[in-house]
Amino acid sequence: MDTTLDDPLVGQTLDGRYRIDARIAAGGMATVYRALDTRLDRILALKVMHPALAADAAFVDRFIREAKSVARLAHPNVVAVFDQGTDGPYTYLAMEYVSGCTLRDVLRERGALRPRAALDILEPVLAALGAAHRAGFVHRDMKPENVLIGDDGRVKVADFGLVRSVDTVTSTTGAVLGTVSYLAPEQIENGVTDTRVDVYACGVVLYEMLTGDKPYTGGTPAQVLYRHLHEDVPPPSVAVPGLAAPLDELVALATARTPDLRPYDAAAFLGLTLDARSRLTDAELDAVPPQSRAEERSSAEDRTSVVPRVPAPQPVEHTSLLVAPLPVDGEEPPAQPAPSRSRRGPLLVLAALLLILGVGTGVWYISSGQFTKVPNLLGKTEAEARSELSAAGLGVKRVDRKFSDAFDRGTVMDSDPQGGKRIRGNGAVVLTVSRGPAVVVVPDVKGRPLEEAKAELTKSGLAPGIVTQAFSQEVPQGSVISTNPDGGQKRAPDTAVSITVSKGRPVPVPSVTGRPVDQARAALQDLGLKVETAADEINSPFPAGTVANQSVGAGAQAAAGDTVVLTLSKGPRQIPVPNVTGQEADVARKTLEAAGFKVKVERPFLSFSSTVDAQSVLGGQTAPEGSTIILRTKGL
Repeated sequence: MDTTLDDPLVGQTLDGRYRIDARIAAGGMATVYRALDTRLDRILALKVMHPALAADAAFVDRFIREAKSVARLAHPNVVAVFDQGTDGPYTYLAMEYVSGCTLRDVLRERGALRPRAALDILEPVLAALGAAHRAGFVHRDMKPENVLIGDDGRVKVADFGLVRSVDTVTSTTGAVLGTVSYLAPEQIENGVTDTRVDVYACGVVLYEMLTGDKPYTGGTPAQVLYRHLHEDVPPPSVAVPGLAAPLDELVALATARTPDLRPYDAAAFLGLTLDARSRLTDAELDAVPPQSRAEERSSAEDRTSVVPRVPAPQPVEHTSLLVAPLPVDGEEPPAQPAPSRSRRGPLLVLAALLLILGVGTGVWYISSGQFTKVPNLLGKTEAEARSELSAAGLGVKRVDRKFSDAFDRGTVMDSDPQGGKRIRGNGAVVLTVSRGPAVVVVPDVKGRPLEEAKAELTKSGLAPGIVTQAFSQEVPQGSVISTNPDGGQKRAPDTAVSITVSKGRPVPVPSVTGRPVDQARAALQDLGLKVETAADEINSPFPAGTVANQSVGAGAQAAAGDTVVLTLSKGPRQIPVPNVTGQEADVARKTLEAAGFKVKVERPFLSFSSTVDAQSVLGGQTAPEGSTIILRTKGL
């Protein structure tokens, strides 16, 4: 049921600026509205804290912390925060409006996703969280509701309301904020949160995307919390038979109950995700999941809430994954307790750890001449990599392009197989070429020649856009006056950058009409202008052979080197003269002027007649257009 009409804020304007048009979503702590920024005339999302919580300094502080944290990230996969303020009882955040839906909406409608679609969503989520982790923040509330999928396919992470600085994370007592279905065991036991709790939540989200359901369910939130503490997340292939092993490994790595067995942060998990994708065939990536929808359950499991913390239990063998330390030379390996549950979970975790460390198991059957070692291509340009592969007798299967902060745009950031690995002779290698950083700093190209500026923009991962010209007293002709956006600003790769190029100092163009063509040409060329003569001549009041028209008008400004086209005169047009003798002088004047002539009336001395007695050019004869016809009136 649409409750927008029942909301007292709909139709109101906050802070004299944000007009609230409709409610988007409501939660336990805040409501999100679609609003119009009347000052900048743009649609945005307005997140308004419930007035009952505005008196709680801790909640207000969390609101402000969210604004400051997200403002520092400036990442294309993070919902941007534009403004924060208070209007009476309402504390709000003005945020980027993403037209689309949430991942929760997708899962409710479609159920399980194909692995390719799941990874296409997971990777930008991890990129956003990786940026947050590198900036020193932990999200703490990752779930499908906080993953927005725009109508244009962009994926963005929202709701950094529970963000916490990594440097200030400590154990808490009593309760923990979060969503029960995605809480890591250490959050439940002792309230400790670091980057690995986000990794755990992403592992649960991946499981849910691959299977269409959460790994843990229960009649009450307490039952779900208990299962987080005491059960391993099952491999998604148990729920969806046929899913590839690398997907099971990813889920097992991210959801290990022991934090030290998980990837340290989202950036590390992203690297493992990219590696897993590279090991999947197209058929495995596009495997069709069962046609079922995610089971509808109480929204209590999906809502951010204050969850009572579960006291840490006494250590027992069946609640912890024990990893034996390596024996020191001369020592006996320590005895291991006999596990009382399936060994599948620990083996999956161990296998994943081996993958992280690059340790493989198996036997290579290598015969001389049958296998070739892949050259190390990291950091090489694509052309250099192709050349080296060709020299080794290898080809290129395909080229993938991905963002990277570590590798320059256009250089190889990964290969499959990797450098040093062996591949059957005449085999092909998949290259992953860097697109450069996900956010590009626009280079400052002011004062540089146009072609040089275009090359610099292209090298930086941007697209040279529309080129316009303007006069400049300071910047030499052909060099860049300015760009839009300006140098130093951050933009997404391949953003078009418009360029304004100097035409040099303006040259005032003089009037040369009516002048002989040679004089006119010399006057213009002395000012640094080029001169051309039109092929056709025209009739004009000016004498034949003189300039009748110039393409750049007198008083206009031109640039040095601009061309002025001169059109020469054939002289005035010869037109017939009407016969006006016998007419009244005023009538005769109007008749001749209408025909294209000028008129002069002469009256004899003491003549009081206004009748035309004679005209200087007889009626029926021709005269130059615009010439003067003299009329004489009758005398005494």
